[in-house]
Amino acid sequence: MKRRDWVKITGVAGTGLLLSSYMKFGYTKMGSNKASVDAAFNLSKADFGPDFKWGVSAAAYQTEGAWNADGKGESTWDHFSRKSGKIERGENADVAADFYHRYEEDIDLIKSMNFKVFRFSISWPRILPSGTGEINQAGLDFYHRVIDKCLAVGIEPWITIYHWDLPQVLEDQGGWTNRKILDWFSEYVEVVTKEYGGKVKNWMVLNEQFSFVAGGYLAGYMAPGRRNIRGFLKAVHHSVLCNAEGGRIIRRNVAGANIGTTFFTAHIEPLNQEQKHIEAASRVDAGINRLFIEPALGLGYPENALPVLKKIHKYYEPGDEDRMIFDFDFIGVQYYFRAIVEKSIIPYIQAKEVKAKDRGVPANELEYEIYPEGLYHVLKKFSEYKGIRNLLVTENGTCVPDRVEGGKVHDARRIEYFKNHLQSVFKARLDDVNVNGYFVWSPTDNFEWDKGFRTRFGLVYIDFQTQQRIVKDSGLWFQEFLK
Repeated sequence: MKRRDWVKITGVAGTGLLLSSYMKFGYTKMGSNKASVDAAFNLSKADFGPDFKWGVSAAAYQTEGAWNADGKGESTWDHFSRKSGKIERGENADVAADFYHRYEEDIDLIKSMNFKVFRFSISWPRILPSGTGEINQAGLDFYHRVIDKCLAVGIEPWITIYHWDLPQVLEDQGGWTNRKILDWFSEYVEVVTKEYGGKVKNWMVLNEQFSFVAGGYLAGYMAPGRRNIRGFLKAVHHSVLCNAEGGRIIRRNVAGANIGTTFFTAHIEPLNQEQKHIEAASRVDAGINRLFIEPALGLGYPENALPVLKKIHKYYEPGDEDRMIFDFDFIGVQYYFRAIVEKSIIPYIQAKEVKAKDRGVPANELEYEIYPEGLYHVLKKFSEYKGIRNLLVTENGTCVPDRVEGGKVHDARRIEYFKNHLQSVFKARLDDVNVNGYFVWSPTDNFEWDKGFRTRFGLVYIDFQTQQRIVKDSGLWFQEFLK
């Protein structure tokens, strides 16, 4: 197949729908006025119950900086961000939000906003600079300090083991397309779970397989920037195997562990009720929402809905059907948008997105629809799987064009976004969906992958020139809501 078709396949008509896992969103148009939202939103923290988890989520590469400090190795994102044209404005995360040096201040800010959970990831190349082998003690020590700070101020540390920053030395050997990743990843998981398992009981294996597999190995928008259907299918299968094996290693090494993983999700609907559009929506839904959760539950890949997945069987080895399965204690749902799709002639997926701007609906700066009700639908959808016992919303948030005015950041549209999405979570709970947590993306502004520093998601504004922190109005809203 010609190279131009790879983008079509992964992008649903080149729109980037199947890449949007790494794009977070902000309004370009208000879905409702502030007065109407305030009138409708009469929920309180107490309405969600005393055991509901309120947290924030962040990723190592996007926040830490210190990209080569204290023995850290190069990651795929360190490498990718230095390639011309890959990141908007040629930016990189060498310093980012400087969390490596300012973690105490940032954790204090999380505490000040009354969150009880801080979900963060560990940088694989900070722990194992060569991917395997020699352990970097300075890297181990850094995360001990982060964990200890959380515990000291009464915040639960929740660790994501892998949030996309693969050691570049392993990518040079094929990365997720090389079946040896099972051994490499297992070694890494063994190290971190034995090191921190005495302090940390809440673990997530992978962050959004769809994002780093489709974005990195099929469309090339993300690190490592590959575009190959065979490599994509290999990476899918190997990440599924690693997801389950990581869970087994945590179970073995951490007494009393609460083990989960996270999935990118989107609410998918057909353009209308014509059969051809219904089938197109089914294919897109299989590629986004079903591709990774179903093999973990023992249901196999959704190849009946998306026939190209039948090609994945050539990469199986004996016993893989069982190795793909793990009984997770919880599943993390990460939701940002709805997509309306119609049938197209694009190879494999045969579907394309009908853009929000063409439908005249509220959209973010990247032209994806803001649709809070979709979070309710996604939670209902996942709750119907018999193998899922507990759901958490482990990422939800938006970017808006924040400005500092008089030392403050007035982000009313972000507050509206959170109010509307919390209504959807509450509605799901009323409908007996076992969703028991909500984690905001993100505590501070950060390096937003290929968009660099242009898009801001934080509850705390960061001046990336001075590293000054300012709690936005949205952060102050959560401070009051969670009081």
